[in-house]
Amino acid sequence: MSATDLSRRPRARAGSWFGQGAAGLVLLAFVLFFVVPIVWLLLAPTKDGRELLLGAPFSVGGWEQFAANWTSLTNYQDGLIWVWLGNSAFYAGAALVITLVISIPAGYALALTEFPGRRILLAVTLIVMLIPSTALVLPIFLELSAVRLVGSPLSVILPFSFFPFGVYLTYIYFSTTVPRTLLDAARIDGAGEFRVFAQVAMPLATPVIALVGFFSFVGNWNNYFLPFVMVPGRKAPVQVGIAELLSNVPQFNPTNAASTTIDLPTLALATVISVAPVLLIFLFSQRFLVSGMTAGGTKE
Repeated sequence: MSATDLSRRPRARAGSWFGQGAAGLVLLAFVLFFVVPIVWLLLAPTKDGRELLLGAPFSVGGWEQFAANWTSLTNYQDGLIWVWLGNSAFYAGAALVITLVISIPAGYALALTEFPGRRILLAVTLIVMLIPSTALVLPIFLELSAVRLVGSPLSVILPFSFFPFGVYLTYIYFSTTVPRTLLDAARIDGAGEFRVFAQVAMPLATPVIALVGFFSFVGNWNNYFLPFVMVPGRKAPVQVGIAELLSNVPQFNPTNAASTTIDLPTLALATVISVAPVLLIFLFSQRFLVSGMTAGGTKE
C-alpha cells in the first residue's frame, strides 16, 4: 500500500464523520421542530393560565389543575365538545364508507379492465387530484345550495366522499401488485367480473384499502373550511369547534365580550382531544399502512 493511499484514509474518515455529523444536526433540528411543540401541548393542560404564560415552558403542572381544565372544557355549553366529536366521527366515518365503496372498484377498473374512455377518465382523475380542495368549496356550496342541502350532514359527507387520490392509489396498487394472470385464471374457471373482483382482487387489496381509508379519514377529520361553510353551530365538527373556542380566548380575541371565556390550557386540552382519535387509529393500523405504502414498489 502506497503512502498516498495511507494519507487519503484520514481524509475519507474525516469526510465521513463530517457527513454523519451534518446529517445528525439536521435530524436533531427536525426532531426539535416537531417534538418540542407536541411536548408543550401535552403539558399545557396540566397548568393554569398564569402558569402557562409566565412559568417554565416545559414544567409539569398538577393533576388538580388538569381536572379543573377538563371540567371547564366538558361544561362548555353543556358538553358541546362531545357533540363536536360525535359530528366529526359521523361525517368522517360515513364519508369513509362511501369512499371505499367507490374508490376501490374504480381503481380496479382503471387498472385491470378495458372500456371506452378509460384513459380520459384516468387523466381527469389525475387533474382533479391536483386541484386544491379549498378551491372547490365555492362551487360545491353553490351546487348544494341549489338542491337545498346546505346545513344538512350530506353537505359535508358527499364532498368528503369525493377522493380522487384514493382512486389513484388503488389504480397504482392493482397495476403493480396484482398479477393479471391470476385474474385471467379465475375468468377461465368461469368466474364473472364481479366474482373476480370480490373473491380474488379484494382479498389481495387489504393493504391499499387500509391506506386509502386512513388518508380519507384523516383528511376528513382535519378538514376545516368546508364544514365551516356548510354546517355551522351544533352541527359543526370538532375542528370548527376548536376555532369557536379560540374566538373565546381573551389572549387571541381581546375584543371578545362573550359571557363565557376559555383559558389557554383548556384550549390546549381540546386540541389534544381532537388529535387523539387520529393518533390511536394510526398506532393500531400502522402495520397495514406500511405494507400498503410499500406494496406497489415492485412489479410482480
